[in-house]
Amino acid sequence: MTDPAEAADRLDPMIGHHLVNSLGWQTLRPLQQEAVQPVSDGEDALLLAPTAGGKTEAAVFPLLTRMNRRGWKGTSVLYVCPLKALLNNLHPRLETYAGWLGRTAELWHGDIGTAKRRAVLARRPDILLTTPESLESMLVSVHVDHQAFFSGLHAVVVDEVHAFAGDDRGWHLLAVLERLSRVAGRPLQRVGLSATIGNPHDLLGWLQGSGEGRRPARVIAPGVLTSAEPAPAAGGAAVPAPRPAGEVELDYVGSVANAATVIAALHRGEKRLVFCESRRTVEELGEQLRLKGVTTFLSHASLSVDERRRAEAAFADARDCVIVSTSTLELGIDVGDLDRVVQIDAPATVASFLQRLGRTGRRSGTARNCLFLATTETGLLEASALLLQWSRGWVEPVVPPKEPRHLVAQQLLALCLQEHRVGENLWREWFGGVGPFGPGAGPIVRHLVEEGYLDRDGGLLFIGPEAERRYGHRHFMNLTAVFTAPPEFTVFNGRTELGRTDPDLLTEEVEGPRKLLLAGRSWLVTYIDWKRRRCFVESVDGGGRARWNGGGERVRSFTLARAARDVLLGDNPPVRLTNRAKAKLAEGRETLLSTIHPGGTLITRSSQGDVRWWTWAGHRANATLAASLSGVVSPHQRTGDLWIRLRDEIGLPEWRKARAEAESALCLPEVDVRAVRGLKFADALPQRLAEATLAVRAADEAGAVKVLAEPVRFVLSGDE
Repeated sequence: MTDPAEAADRLDPMIGHHLVNSLGWQTLRPLQQEAVQPVSDGEDALLLAPTAGGKTEAAVFPLLTRMNRRGWKGTSVLYVCPLKALLNNLHPRLETYAGWLGRTAELWHGDIGTAKRRAVLARRPDILLTTPESLESMLVSVHVDHQAFFSGLHAVVVDEVHAFAGDDRGWHLLAVLERLSRVAGRPLQRVGLSATIGNPHDLLGWLQGSGEGRRPARVIAPGVLTSAEPAPAAGGAAVPAPRPAGEVELDYVGSVANAATVIAALHRGEKRLVFCESRRTVEELGEQLRLKGVTTFLSHASLSVDERRRAEAAFADARDCVIVSTSTLELGIDVGDLDRVVQIDAPATVASFLQRLGRTGRRSGTARNCLFLATTETGLLEASALLLQWSRGWVEPVVPPKEPRHLVAQQLLALCLQEHRVGENLWREWFGGVGPFGPGAGPIVRHLVEEGYLDRDGGLLFIGPEAERRYGHRHFMNLTAVFTAPPEFTVFNGRTELGRTDPDLLTEEVEGPRKLLLAGRSWLVTYIDWKRRRCFVESVDGGGRARWNGGGERVRSFTLARAARDVLLGDNPPVRLTNRAKAKLAEGRETLLSTIHPGGTLITRSSQGDVRWWTWAGHRANATLAASLSGVVSPHQRTGDLWIRLRDEIGLPEWRKARAEAESALCLPEVDVRAVRGLKFADALPQRLAEATLAVRAADEAGAVKVLAEPVRFVLSGDE
């Protein structure tokens, strides 16, 4: 453990002065103490602490110290976040810290206007707060001299790094950082910030990119990890994390309307943050709360910037209110003196729950708390399973998506835009051989040339006519983001933008007036501008409907599916259960106990005559098993989390043969052609490679192997 006085002495004296006289700090927090030496010495690092654990200061104070001591000039530090709202929230704080040393910090993202951008380019702030998509835009823009702007770059801080690493935005970020490193002419120090995760050493290695194994790096997590070495994780399970103290309660309410009644009645006079798992639920709950006279603010991705800012401002200013949000407010936005967190049904992961729980208990004398309100029996079981795993000290490992071939195509096109011409044998040097940018990328390059996305001349690659046609609109803006946003209509009340809605709500047949639910209020549609994709509305008393497509169906992991089985077998999560929750769990156990084999899996025939293999293995493992046992799986099978439908006429000999074949060689799940169309940049890949990318991502081979190794009990005719 680093001595507190010694750690403070290593910081720039001006920072030490302001810690005491401006912030009123008596000492640094443990994470901040441990981070000073390695970060100020230029090491890569992953800083782990719960929400409000001082991670930003742990990274920025030693980087500012290093900046001053080494005389860095121009934009030398990037501070990258997954959300614009988080950047907006952090900017005043980082601007203050930089100002202590006569340095500057500025924002650059999609909401920053042209005049402000010109000022940023002219002044080159010492710290630039931005997103990966905005960095990509700067690299390919004809209005940004990226060679000059990024020439002084030395370090990158990636906030909420786990939120990047778990999806394709992470691969995009890594590729952009490799390109920036080459532009700057030096390796970039990388500092990641995260809450507790299951595999921190793996995540740090991933964040290092081409520097893994070449640059010094360490995980810094006082009180979380007890060793500097990676902890073993048998069978792919996550590294255990200590369960934080907190007041957690689980209730069953049966509907969103009943949830609103409970929320309105409890904790009056307090500021409450309610998390929902869909935009539709946010809207429905928000309307119900307002009808009950509760001061309510909403936040989700389809609301206008002004609507979301009102919710964010409520964190700082309002009391006796409810803020209803999707995961947009889960990450590190400062929520101040929040009193309560309420969770409708269950978040997708234990990690999300830890983030949300960490929103509370920040004031002296208060405890972290979360009230779960289950609106369905499935929601109750999922919440119980998640809380059971939390009580066991388990957190999901962060695993980057496999084989991001479509990102290789996107990055090749972006690099050619950035440099205009790239040597056909030299482009890999821009990415340092990271992940997918190795020899396996050869077929993708050939396809891009053959289909006209790239042209080749004299050993150089450059943008071709097909890329111009597909992505050239508005200066190739569609090439800078790795996800496709579903088409939505912008909704206006007069000149005030409310947000966006799904076009299906504007085209489906309805009886009577067409009404929308948006920003927690009902609206009557008065005019639709089909060409400009705009919809105009007037306020109306109730009856509105909300809907958005493109969210994707949530799938349960192997571990959480097995935890649900444990709950049904009698393991209650060690939290406060209301009488309603206890009664509903008892009903569920009585209903589903016949589907569970405590020591393995079960094959049953339902009252409708269909045969089901109850694996309790999660969606991806079941999809892998269904593909591998295709000879005995029903052609009408629809993969779920808990069971697989088998052929009605299956017998024990057929089952044993199919199982033995599957044990010798698993198959990847089949891919729907429509799913391939939903993979952005899939059209820049050969069809077989696009399908292979989705297939490997839909699989859980480790889970499937575990299931196949377990005993199976037949209860079709007494056989076993």
